[in-house]
Amino acid sequence: MIRKSGNTRSMRWSWMVVLFAVWLACLSPALPAGASDESGKSAEEVFATVVYPLFQERCLPCHGRNADEIEGDFDMRTRASLLQGGGSGEPGVIPGKPDRSPLYRAVMRDEGDDWPEMPPKENDRLSQKEIEAIRTWIAGGAPWPNETRIEWLQREHRRNAGEDTVIVRTSGGLSGQWTQRRYARKDVWAYQPLLQVSPPPIADHPIDAFLEARLPEGLDMAPPADRVTWIRRATFDLTGLPPTPEEVDAFVADTRPDAYVRVIRRLLASPHYGEQWGRHWLDVVRYADSAGFANDFERPNAWRYRDYVIRSFNQDKPYDQFVREQIAGDEIDPDNPEMLIAVGFLRMGPWEQTGMSVSRITRQMFLDDVTAAVGQVFLAHPLQCARCHDHKFDPVPTRDYYAIQAVFATTQFAERDVPFLPEENCRAFEWHRRYHEMRKAATEELAKSVPKEKKTPDDFGRARIVGKWRTLWKWGDDRYKPIALSVYSGKTRYYKRVTGRLLLPENPEAEGVLEETSILRAGDLFSPIEPVQPGVLSATGIPAEIPTTIRGRRKAFAEWLTRPDHPLTARVIVNRVWQYHFGQGIAGNPNNFGATGKKPTHPELLDWLARDFMEHGWSLKYLHELIMTSQAYRRSSTHPHPDRLAKLDPLGTSYAVFQPRRLAAEEIRDAMLAVSGELNREMGGLPARPDMNLEAALQPRMIMG
Repeated sequence: MIRKSGNTRSMRWSWMVVLFAVWLACLSPALPAGASDESGKSAEEVFATVVYPLFQERCLPCHGRNADEIEGDFDMRTRASLLQGGGSGEPGVIPGKPDRSPLYRAVMRDEGDDWPEMPPKENDRLSQKEIEAIRTWIAGGAPWPNETRIEWLQREHRRNAGEDTVIVRTSGGLSGQWTQRRYARKDVWAYQPLLQVSPPPIADHPIDAFLEARLPEGLDMAPPADRVTWIRRATFDLTGLPPTPEEVDAFVADTRPDAYVRVIRRLLASPHYGEQWGRHWLDVVRYADSAGFANDFERPNAWRYRDYVIRSFNQDKPYDQFVREQIAGDEIDPDNPEMLIAVGFLRMGPWEQTGMSVSRITRQMFLDDVTAAVGQVFLAHPLQCARCHDHKFDPVPTRDYYAIQAVFATTQFAERDVPFLPEENCRAFEWHRRYHEMRKAATEELAKSVPKEKKTPDDFGRARIVGKWRTLWKWGDDRYKPIALSVYSGKTRYYKRVTGRLLLPENPEAEGVLEETSILRAGDLFSPIEPVQPGVLSATGIPAEIPTTIRGRRKAFAEWLTRPDHPLTARVIVNRVWQYHFGQGIAGNPNNFGATGKKPTHPELLDWLARDFMEHGWSLKYLHELIMTSQAYRRSSTHPHPDRLAKLDPLGTSYAVFQPRRLAAEEIRDAMLAVSGELNREMGGLPARPDMNLEAALQPRMIMG
C-alpha cells in the first residue's frame, strides 16, 4: 500500500511539472532560433513550406521581381535585404520579435497602426494561417536557408503531408499575379522528374505488372486472343498491311515458345515497318507535298524528307539522334547530305510569300508556326497559347514562348543543292524527265505560231500563254533536280515576293538583318515590349546555355531537348507509340500534357517505360517488342463478363480487354490493293500525282508572280 501511495504521489508531481512547462511555454513571447511551433514544425520548415512561397507569389512582384523597380526600396529577395529594410530606414524584420517587426505589423493590417497595409489590396490580404506562419518564422529567428535546402524541405513536407499543390518555377510571367502561381500537382505532372519505380512483383512482364496493380477490384483480365487475331493485329500495327494466308498458317502451326517474338522481329525487319511508322510521324509533323494556304504552292522536293523519315525508322535510328537531326542537322554536320534533308522538318508548316504579302509578317508567321510545332511534337504542349499572354493553365510564361522562338530567329529557308543518296529511289526520274521534255518541246512549237511582227490581239494572248507554260516547265524541272527543302543559319533577308528557288547565299552571316526577338504585345509584330534571349521551357527545371550567335542555337536547343533527365521528351514519344498500339495513350492527349489534357491513367507505367526506353538506347524497335510481348497486347477484345467490365471499367482504361482500333484510310486502301494483288510495293521517290496537279499547283505563281 505504501509503495502504491508513493507511486501515486510521484505521478501527480510529474503531471504538475508537465503542466507548468506548458504554461511557461505559452507565456513565452518568442521562440529561440530554429525552435518549433505548436504543430511541431521548426521556423526553418515554416519558412520553406509557407513563408517563402508566400513571398514569391504575393510579395516579390512588387518587392524584388524587377531589381530596377522595387516599391518603397523594400527589397524582399534575401534575408539581408529584408533585415536592411526600405525607405523608412527601419529593418523589415527583427528576428525573434514579430510584434516589433514592420513586416508582421503590415500584414496584420491593424487600422490603428502607422504601418502601411500589405498587400495593399483588400482582396489580397493574407489569411490568418499565413499571418501566423510569418509570426512563427520571425519568432524563431527568421531563418532563411539556401535554395537547395528550401527545395529539400519542401519535398519532405509534400512527402510527409501528402500535399497535392506545387509552385513551379519559371522565367517569370508578364503579370505579377501570374508569377509563381500554385498548381495542382496533377496538372503539372509532366514537368516533374521521371519517377524511379520498379514493376510490382505480381506478373512476369513489367507492363502487365503495372496494369494489374491498378486493375479495379472484382474485375479479371480477358483471356488471350487466338493466334489468327493476334497476327492480324500485329501485322497491321507494324506494317499497315494484312498478313498473307501463308504467314497466318505458319504462325498458327509454330509451337516454339518464342513464336510471338519471331513474328514481331520479322515484321520490324520489314521495309514496310518504316513506311507505316514513318507515316505516323509524318502525320504528327504535318508533312505535305504542298505549302498550304489559299495558293497551296507545290513543294517539289519534300519527298526527300519523307524518305529520310522512313529510312530512320527502318534503321532503328536512336530517337534522341532522330530529334537532334530534324532540329539542327545542318548545324551538327553541314557536310552530310542526310542532315540537310532532315531539317526539312522545319519547313513542314504552311507558308507562302507573294507580291500581296508583307515579308515581315510572313516571316513572323513562320516563327510562330515552328515554335508551336516544336511545342506539340516534342514537348506535347500547345505553346501558342502563350504567344499573346502568359498561359492560362500551364506554367508557360510568354517570355518562354519568345525565348524558344529566338532559338529559330536565325533559321532561314533554302532549297539547297544536295546530291541524291544511293538509297533514294530515282529510278522513275528518267522516264518523267523525257515526258517532261516532250511537253516542253510542244510548248516551243506553240511559240513558233506567234508572229514576231504585226501582232494581233489574239497573238498577244497566245504569247502570254506560251510564257506562262515556259514558267510552268521551268518550275517542273525542280522535281528532278538534286535539291532538298532545307534551311540554314544566317541573317534574315526579306523578299517582296518569291517566284523561284530560295538559294543559300554566299555568306549567310553577312547578308541580311540579324533579327532581335522581342516579346510582342498580344502577339502583334509591330508592338514589341522587351527583347529576349534564346532559351527553353523553364518549367522543366532543366537549364540550357543557348548561344546568341547566328549558328549553334538550334544545336544547343536539340541537346537540351534530348537530355536523359528531361521530363518530357521520352514521355511524349513513349506515349505516342503506346497510343498507336492500343488506340489510346497512357496520357489521353498525345499533343497536350498540360492541365487541360487528360492525365495519365498509369503514371508509374509511363515513367518506367520512358526510363527503360532511354536505357535501351532510345530504340523504338525495342519499345515495340516490349509492348507487343505483353499479355495486355495479346489479350482478346471480348470479356467473359461484359456487364462487369462495363460497370467497373466503362472507359476501357484498365486494359482488361484489347480495345479494337479502326484502321486508317491508308491501311484500308493498301489492304484492298494487297489482297487483290494490285499493291505497288516500290518504296520512295516522287509522290504519285496526276499531270493536272502540276498545272494546278503552279497556277497561283503564274497569276500572282
